Amino acid sequence: MQIDAIKLIPVSVKPVSGQVTAQVETKSFGAFLTEALDDVNALQHKAAKASVDLAAGKIEDISQVTIAAEKANIAMQLTMTVRNKVLDAYQEVMRMQV
Repeated sequence: MQIDAIKLIPVSVKPVSGQVTAQVETKSFGAFLTEALDDVNALQHKAAKASVDLAAGKIEDISQVTIAAEKANIAMQLTMTVRNKVLDAYQEVMRMQV
């Protein structure tokens, strides 16, 4: 009885006609960082506008202003934490002896 060797055949996946292939959007780190900072900035502006609207009497529900302010505060704290971690990592790299 003879046993045949295992043959390795490359597997290729062909898309089925009519099937939409998912495209993975790749963004650079700089684009991601810019987008994240823009989001934080938008939250800050939204909180400031909510405060002004509350003072002007346009908003009667103070919880909306509080929620907007807390969202902005948490986003800013996260941004500062990430910034501090990046600076710590940079300083650690600069202290390395070559």
